[in-house]
Amino acid sequence: MSLPKLVSGFTVIPVAYPHSTHILYAKAHASSSKPTKPTFPPDRTLFLVNVPVDATERELSLLFRYAGTVERVLFDQNDLGDPELQADTLGSGSGSEEDSDGPDSSMEVDTEGNTETQRRKSRKDKKRDEPAPPAVVPLPTNPHRTLRKTGAVAHLVFLDSSSLTKALVPPQKPRSWPSSEEPRGLARYRALYDEQRPPLDIVKAHADTAMELYEYELAKSRRKSTYHKGEAIVDEDGFTLVTRGGAYGKTLGGGVAVASKQFQATSNTGSKKKKEPKEKTSFYAFQKAEKQRQAIVDLKKNFEADKARIEKLKQSRRFKPY
Repeated sequence: MSLPKLVSGFTVIPVAYPHSTHILYAKAHASSSKPTKPTFPPDRTLFLVNVPVDATERELSLLFRYAGTVERVLFDQNDLGDPELQADTLGSGSGSEEDSDGPDSSMEVDTEGNTETQRRKSRKDKKRDEPAPPAVVPLPTNPHRTLRKTGAVAHLVFLDSSSLTKALVPPQKPRSWPSSEEPRGLARYRALYDEQRPPLDIVKAHADTAMELYEYELAKSRRKSTYHKGEAIVDEDGFTLVTRGGAYGKTLGGGVAVASKQFQATSNTGSKKKKEPKEKTSFYAFQKAEKQRQAIVDLKKNFEADKARIEKLKQSRRFKPY
């Protein structure tokens, strides 16, 4: 049974796999809206439907190499967030901003004098003295082909318009799908399984180096801390910071501070504990015996009170035990 050459305006392009045949549908790209800056040039863009789920940009470029050179391949519309594509479509708008800051910024730097240069030299000297951060041993990773949903679409942008015309000519026989070194099918899942389970020695080296980097960053943050015991906290302009500190207005650095609100209101630090009574009630043996005797007396007194209350309820005929 022969395949039709056109279906609803789409050119039918059969693709031959080793054990099956896949059908691609192609037509020239045409946008319904009229954007100010089009993303796809209409005279050089080929719109594909029913792209294989494991197709790559290289494979599609090789498949349509007979028509001409493919400039770029975009799957679905999710690739529009590519920074390279945005740079092509939006143009160079940031260059004017950088140029506008040129002469003014240079004049401001010149007015600061030698103080700024001395600060830069001191910073460079500090960077030279600091040891280099330890490098983390990476886990082995290999690029795998991305699986997309069934019936995905793609846009192929050619270098010239004549390539688009050649690509839309219906083929006489199925075109063979280009081969690739990237694993596909079950081989892809096997490679992914092996990659997610690297050898233990590599995992150990990765964990050890990651911990060394963490300890290095922790020590670096401690060295950069502005707090030093016995010294006042001074800002960049040379002013001593006045902060609300402890009970008597002492800051961590020993500088000027304001006492806490609780101390200002009550003059009480709140650190004093309640004094326990000096006399011990259960220290001697006679104290323990007296305490037990008093507990028995209280128990008898409560029993007699409950008994009288029950008799009173009986007399008022309100007592209902069952």
